[in-house]
This record gives sequence, C-alpha cells and structure tokens, in this order.
Amino acid sequence: MKVEVIRSTRRRKTIQAVERNGVVRLSIPHTFSKAEEEHWADVMVKRLERRRDADRIDVARRARQLADRHDLPQPASITWATNQTSIWGSCTPADKTIRISARLAGYPRWVLDYVIVHELAHLRYHGHGPRFRALVDRYPLAERARGFLIAKGFGEDEEEEAANQ
Repeated sequence: MKVEVIRSTRRRKTIQAVERNGVVRLSIPHTFSKAEEEHWADVMVKRLERRRDADRIDVARRARQLADRHDLPQPASITWATNQTSIWGSCTPADKTIRISARLAGYPRWVLDYVIVHELAHLRYHGHGPRFRALVDRYPLAERARGFLIAKGFGEDEEEEAANQ
C-alpha cells in the first residue's frame, strides 16, 4: 500500500490513518523522527489491512456454525475488536457477548475458529478448568491452533492470566 505522510504542527501526540483509493494518508505530529514515521506507517497500514480482512469475514455466521457443530451455546452477539492487542478474544457470559481480535482475520481460518470455539465455551464455563478444556477440545484442531497462537507470542500462561483478570 502506498503511504502519504502528512506532518502537522497542530498534532502533538495523535496519529491518524485513512485509506482512500488505495493510498493511506498518515497524519502525524511534525516533531516525529523518520524512524517514528516509519514505525507508525507500518503499524497503521497493518491495522487498516486487518480491518479490511475482518470486513470480509462474517464472524457471527462462523460462530453460529461452530456452536451448532460442536454443541456450544450461541452468543447474543459476536463482533470484531480492533483495540484488543494483548488477547485474542474476550467473552462476557452475563450478556453472552464475544469480541474477537481483528488480528485474527489475517490468520488461517482454523485458528480463528479455535478462538471462537474457546470464547463460545466460556458461555458455558467461565474458567479454564477441566470441563472447559474438554469442551474446547471438541474442536479437532484445538491443539494445533494453541501451538500456532503460542508461536505468535501469546501462550497458555498469558491466556490463563488474562482470563483471571
């Protein structure tokens, strides 16, 4: 993607990126170094690509199909989250809502499906105990997907820690 950088004397801290006709217009503070400019251009292009990828996937339909296939509860809603940077998904059992990190839109579908199954299982079991694990492990590629996500830098220890917060 082509990036057009606009340095603004009015901006102090904020960064904005908008894609129009295949060109990303990146607005940054005029005080940013070339390294900071390159860093934020990379970050914002990746973020815009994830949003575009997420728009192509009907995550609600996938969740319905996975819930039916693996005998899991149906969510009231499931949406993409662009602000989840340290977790792959989150679930609020009280209102049956699930949020899936948009980062997953660029990963293989079997990994996305595993995270959806994981979050659907939280609608039945809130913790990560043996019954929860047995439910998630109904997904045939669960172990492989966990390995993939660990390789991406978010392992079981962090998953457990995030769930307990």
